[in-house]
Amino acid sequence: MKEKIGAVLIIGLMMIAGLAIATTRAAVRDEVLYNSRVNVRQNAMGRGPPNQGPPGDNIVDVVVAVNSEGDFEGQFDILIAAVTATPNVADILTGNGQHTVFGPTDSAFEALADELELEDVGELIDFLLDNPEYLEDVLLYHIARGRLYAEDVLAKNQINTRIRGPDGFLMQDEGVLTDNLDREANIIVTDVEAANGIIHVIDGVVLPYLP
Repeated sequence: MKEKIGAVLIIGLMMIAGLAIATTRAAVRDEVLYNSRVNVRQNAMGRGPPNQGPPGDNIVDVVVAVNSEGDFEGQFDILIAAVTATPNVADILTGNGQHTVFGPTDSAFEALADELELEDVGELIDFLLDNPEYLEDVLLYHIARGRLYAEDVLAKNQINTRIRGPDGFLMQDEGVLTDNLDREANIIVTDVEAANGIIHVIDGVVLPYLP
């Protein structure tokens, strides 16, 4: 009888411990998303000398502003959180060089979670945060060097991203981007200007390679 009670207690403790870990993980994820706007703005403010970036709002500032109000309010929480978690990418997007960003919405990340048959977008966020090198490559795959307006993008059939090597290309055809896995994302908003680049909104997350 004592052995049975002991076994039940052990199982109960294991279940409580598992629930506590899952709850803690979810709380951390929610906190990352909730604080992403503030965190990324603080990172940008503390990135270095004032002359590191050109005068005016940088790409991060603009994404945070677009996410704060208007038609796309709250639609870039995941993108902002991802940039916050990736200092190298945050430095690129707040720095002096000109870049073009193809920015996926939260709905795009939700669609990716469904495509990968994950439980929900939270599980996708967990995976990306647990694999920072892959997260960085995914983000870099959404960034091209130079200030590419819509007409410049549409004039190209291949876009070189910030990933070096054979995995660093996106194909482009009439506003549709195709990644290395033959997955597509549509450009749905164009020419959102920042001091250090241009942002185009896309409805899918492009992937350079499978994780």
